[in-house]
Amino acid sequence: MTNRVERCGLQVAEEMATFVETNALDGTGITADDFWTGFSALVHDLGPKNVALLDKRENLQQQVDDWHIAHRGQPHDHLAYKSFLEDIGYLMPQDDEFEIDTINVDPEIASIPGPQLVVPVTNARYALNAANARWGSLYDCFYGTDAMGSQPVAGGFERGRGARVVAKARVFLDEAFPIDGTSHTDVRRYYVKDGQLLVDDKPLVDPAKFVGYTGNAKAPDTVVLRNNGLHVQLVFDRAHMIGSRDQAALADVVLESAVSAIMDCEDSVACVDAQDKVVAYSNWLGLMKGDLTANLVKGGKTVTRRLNDDKVITSPSGETVVLKGRALLWVRNVGHLMTNPAILLRDGSEIHEGLMDAAITTLIAMHDLKRESGNSVHGSVYIVKPKMHGPEEVAFTDEIFARVEGFLGLPVNTVKIGIMDEERRTSVNLKECIRSAKSRVAFINTGFLDRTGDEIHTSMEAGPFSRKDFIKRKAWIGGYEDANVDIGLECGLSGKAQIGKGMWAMPDLMAAMLEQKIDHPKSGANCAWVPSPTAATLHALHYHKVDVFAVQDKLRKGGRRAHVDTLLDIPLATYRRWSKDQIMREVENNAQGILGYVVRWIDHGVGCSKVPDLNDVGLMEDRATCRISAQHIANWLHHEIVNAQEVMAALHKMAAVVDRQNEGDPNYTPMAPSYSGIAFQAACDLVFKGRSQPSGYTEPVLHARRLELKATL
Repeated sequence: MTNRVERCGLQVAEEMATFVETNALDGTGITADDFWTGFSALVHDLGPKNVALLDKRENLQQQVDDWHIAHRGQPHDHLAYKSFLEDIGYLMPQDDEFEIDTINVDPEIASIPGPQLVVPVTNARYALNAANARWGSLYDCFYGTDAMGSQPVAGGFERGRGARVVAKARVFLDEAFPIDGTSHTDVRRYYVKDGQLLVDDKPLVDPAKFVGYTGNAKAPDTVVLRNNGLHVQLVFDRAHMIGSRDQAALADVVLESAVSAIMDCEDSVACVDAQDKVVAYSNWLGLMKGDLTANLVKGGKTVTRRLNDDKVITSPSGETVVLKGRALLWVRNVGHLMTNPAILLRDGSEIHEGLMDAAITTLIAMHDLKRESGNSVHGSVYIVKPKMHGPEEVAFTDEIFARVEGFLGLPVNTVKIGIMDEERRTSVNLKECIRSAKSRVAFINTGFLDRTGDEIHTSMEAGPFSRKDFIKRKAWIGGYEDANVDIGLECGLSGKAQIGKGMWAMPDLMAAMLEQKIDHPKSGANCAWVPSPTAATLHALHYHKVDVFAVQDKLRKGGRRAHVDTLLDIPLATYRRWSKDQIMREVENNAQGILGYVVRWIDHGVGCSKVPDLNDVGLMEDRATCRISAQHIANWLHHEIVNAQEVMAALHKMAAVVDRQNEGDPNYTPMAPSYSGIAFQAACDLVFKGRSQPSGYTEPVLHARRLELKATL
């Protein structure tokens, strides 16, 4: 039973009221009465508009369903389909050309291309690790992963591995910071003379890449270089030079890595009530105040993690220069769909969680605006807004933050927003979506996973979809990724905002990431998501190889590569001579991913997991991946590729597989052989009720089942 207190017509859970009044408001200059008055007006005024926009989603979806049903069995007429979408207002006309006019954007967003971390804000240790991942040891990343082509020997010493690490790092230095007439491999001494870095008495080919040092100029402790906007530290340890294999005493190469990070209140968390939301908001508050800590046991000792300090160096001209020690932090709010029982409105209904997030995460960010050397040096608050469907919903987000700024007393457009281009109605109307918030937009990002889930749900009645691996090979996905960059450039985001790409989902496969993820900066994206600080450091190598702004300039001159017609190409199965084994393998793959993710979400409240796949390869799973798998099975059920009995048999079989994969976890509750647990029932709901879920989202099922389980604890 939740204890509640009344605040300006709101029934607020006691722990939420206490957090806001005792923690969040303290030091902001805003009284509790003023906050609750403005907040209550916000949610009561805009709540009905929120409902109307959700109703419009459902109405448009029903019309799309009806069109596909009426044309089932006929060759797909692209022109007729496009005309239909225009007639019902799904596809909007594009108005005149424009460019965003967002101001006060920090350089990490506007002018420094680099990796971007996404972490659950409910985990303080992960949040701190992500914030501190601005800098990472290249030596550690090479040594501790398969980035050099082989995994390190577990728990033991591997002869020659250290020398290979040093050699590989020197190759990077030669590529990014070539020396006139020699190689970093042969260097015996780095020193500074008359404001210039000399390497064995030779200058860098581009002397301007030297930006500073620490310690004695004749024998620096660190030398700081910069390439394509990213810094690199050469760290020396002359105290241990005797016996060292490194003649220059170069002890490490430290890369500027996660330039920005997203503290996630959405897909990677499991926040279903006031208790959960207070954890998320408390950690965000600690980050914005700069005092968040987390304790962990390491080597038998308790270690306290906290935010790193900035780095102070001496410039070539002898001036003091400060380099940020932490990633620039965004916070991701939830979308417009979900409500939360943390606060009840006058009529007793639950508050729209997106409205609650907007007000409280912005309030918390005011602590950063009041301190120096914090997150934003330009007085901005950065909030990613996911799962918006079309320009009206983006305009609604702009209206929400205008209202929040108003009752918090913040200048107009203090809040900058990130638009997640992950729903089809946003993709096909992206330019108008950006226009709807052109003074706030500081980020657009493709989300292939949610975009695929929405594609399946939107076109559910069009026919059976291809197998998942083949969906990725269809024309629509390449067009989607290209159009996002091209439209961002048309709208003037280059040099003003981030154009981002999605997550590398295999955190243990860094060699593969090094080979493949360079495609993101090559595509013109000035940031891309990574799953760990280690991945951020390794992905940073790609931004040294690729000058993203030069790529963007070339793309902008070349014009748009993909248009709406390509994005509307539905990835249906055109060749369906599948054997029963092929069909069931696909269903089992989906079922295993759903169960592996959902059992942790429901039983443990873990919103993002590294879940082993059928081949025991760890994959990052969140609600977006779960949405694809659930919608894919629902689509095949609906079009009778499989039947309910076959799907249930697959769920039973995969429950045993997931149980085996988690047998080493003492807190894990097996699903087999009873299959009666709440987590297993949640997985069944996602599949068998998948067609009726709003936009195919997993949140309604997951929240309801998690609350059901929490009620038993």
